Amino acid sequence: MRNKNNKHLGIEIDPELHYKLHYISKYEGRSANGQILYLIRKCIKEFEESEGKIVIENDNDKSQ
Repeated sequence: MRNKNNKHLGIEIDPELHYKLHYISKYEGRSANGQILYLIRKCIKEFEESEGKIVIENDNDKSQ
């Protein structure tokens, strides 16, 4: 069941990128959505390791 506290993010991608995303996600045993979340988490982890932890200051910042 969907967590109502989670945010929804709609993106538009070209057909070639869409195909390749699905290809890689299937190869790695993830859904396309799971692959995108994995890549976002990986990017954030790498950023925070080099630039420092990102601090969420208040609830208003979470909605952006």
